Amino acid sequence: MSEHKIAMVGTPCEIMAASKIQYYTDSPIDVKLGLFCMENFSYKYFENLLEEYDLKMDDIEKFQIDKGFVFLLLKNRETVKIPLSVAKRIIRKNCNICVELTSETSDISIGSIGSDDGWSTLIIRTKKGEEIVNGALEQKFIEAKELSEIQFNLLNKIAQTKINKNIEEIEKREFLARPVLYQRDKSDDSIANEISVSDFSDLKSNVIDIGACVLCGACEYVCSDNLITIDDTKPIMKGECPPDCHACFAVCPRTFTPEDLRNDNSKAIGEFIKVLSVKSLKHSQGQDGSIVTTLLDYLLSNDIVTDALVVDKKDYLAWKPYAKLTRDIDEVIKSGGTKYSVCPVFKPLKNMNEEVN
Repeated sequence: MSEHKIAMVGTPCEIMAASKIQYYTDSPIDVKLGLFCMENFSYKYFENLLEEYDLKMDDIEKFQIDKGFVFLLLKNRETVKIPLSVAKRIIRKNCNICVELTSETSDISIGSIGSDDGWSTLIIRTKKGEEIVNGALEQKFIEAKELSEIQFNLLNKIAQTKINKNIEEIEKREFLARPVLYQRDKSDDSIANEISVSDFSDLKSNVIDIGACVLCGACEYVCSDNLITIDDTKPIMKGECPPDCHACFAVCPRTFTPEDLRNDNSKAIGEFIKVLSVKSLKHSQGQDGSIVTTLLDYLLSNDIVTDALVVDKKDYLAWKPYAKLTRDIDEVIKSGGTKYSVCPVFKPLKNMNEEVN
């Protein structure tokens, strides 16, 4: 059992990977804070798009997506609008087969959809999540109010729109004989049988080579022989899989999903205990109205977790995301804000294991 108890922040696919790591291994991840997410952009392709507007990543002070546009707030105080229809071409391919908006296997999901300006929508999904939110309310880290029926319906409508749209893409890929494994309706016994004969070569052919990899780094993390490395584009194996190891295939969020974690798409935002509109009483900047930052502050301040796994931006490469483990709330605050591109989020856990060993 790990001495670490980690609170993780992630997008729906990253949270699913964390849930599968918990399901199949002895995981140090104890609390999952999931973000609402429509899609993410390729960092490299984003750079190329900006060149068409005579811009560089370093010119940008802040990103915002709203009302059909990507708004780029520049350091010179100017604002550049890029139609979302144009920006769609730099969306990562795996996002087009994702049918989750609200990180359904998290303990708590957080996003801006549905709530008033300055407030965030928070979905409590587990008893652990409920205890955390109640504690944060009692200690006045956050305040909460009910989400109105209109607001709740809007959230459901947008979530259902994402499901419907991407189910069409899934069906198109399946027609072309490109399997979308995570959406297969299989029993746990059948999944176990599939995993028992699958290794990195199967992961490569069924996920990586067809543009379904989410770049989360779960495969790299669970590879006990350190044969898998992951860079900005895809996981790569150097060597051969041990004959009895199937871990990378098991934990990938785009391979078969266990029944307990699977969404049958009949509930747009998945299973939940309660949905609230919340506001931070501690912080004013960060992801989704600072609620992620505030909840991490509560968890670390009360020693409920030992570390937070967050995504920050590299100081020497503008807007380039990287994952890190920290227990310093100032570093958590610094990491706040949407990056709009992804990185191998589990890499710090791999480094932590190597330091222990």
